[in-house]
Amino acid sequence: METVLEAIDVHFSYPDGYKALLGVNFRAARGEVIALLGANGCGKTTFFQHFNGLLKPEKGEIILKGHPLKDRAVDEVFRTVGLVFQDPNDQLFAATVYDDISYGPTNLGLSREEITSRVKRALDLMQLQEVQNKSIHALSYGQKKRVAIAGILALGPEIMVLDEPTAGLDPVGASRLMHLLKSVQKETRMTIILSTHEVDIVPIYCDRVYVMNKGRICLEGSPHTVFAQAEALRGLNLRLPRVAHLVEVLGAKDGWNIEKPGLTISQARKALNSCLQDRLGGQTGDIAAGRNK
Repeated sequence: METVLEAIDVHFSYPDGYKALLGVNFRAARGEVIALLGANGCGKTTFFQHFNGLLKPEKGEIILKGHPLKDRAVDEVFRTVGLVFQDPNDQLFAATVYDDISYGPTNLGLSREEITSRVKRALDLMQLQEVQNKSIHALSYGQKKRVAIAGILALGPEIMVLDEPTAGLDPVGASRLMHLLKSVQKETRMTIILSTHEVDIVPIYCDRVYVMNKGRICLEGSPHTVFAQAEALRGLNLRLPRVAHLVEVLGAKDGWNIEKPGLTISQARKALNSCLQDRLGGQTGDIAAGRNK
């Protein structure tokens, strides 16, 4: 797969001397959804701000589509890499939803027709049609999150970077937002990189995972590869997804021999059915049926 964004041995320190990044290596391929996991304060936000040049490494390099980021024009970088802040109030400033989403395309010097087309598509992708004329201040927090994302989508980036996109949302709102982002990725083949400490969303929506701690990448791989390292994750102040933890407990305390536990409800159900069938001598392949026997 084509690599579209890469970090090579990136170091960064703040003016007060705090060393936030200590040799970070990272790679994102076209069309991937990648999670950067880590406890608060591990360096995720600092790292993300290197992707579009808001911060510059003191050592190492960011490579965008095969070329050093530092060699690319600023406007080209902003068109290619869209960064969505954790708090939408830090990003939204126009009077209405439509005005805010149209601001970026307008500043690209596009025609009125192209601006209208881009804004309409962004509104559709983020399901914001009904609030397009509303004041930003009249929106819920979840709607503001979607407007901030829509404003980036209207720029037509190839890579979208989201800092804690589900922070501050209730479970239903978080699920809806992640579903919308996955739909956007499937339709546009955009690369999406998101930071989070909410591990339950990762196996459902993400292709690969990086785990960061104290300015370093500690683990990397598919969700199955990373979440198979339960003790390492706990040592980094993270936990297993709830489904994986349930399967772990069944194996450790109840003697269930589950070879491929799965990380989503659907995957775990198949694994548990298979294990239950073995335990009952092939009498049933369904958990509910096994419970009634």
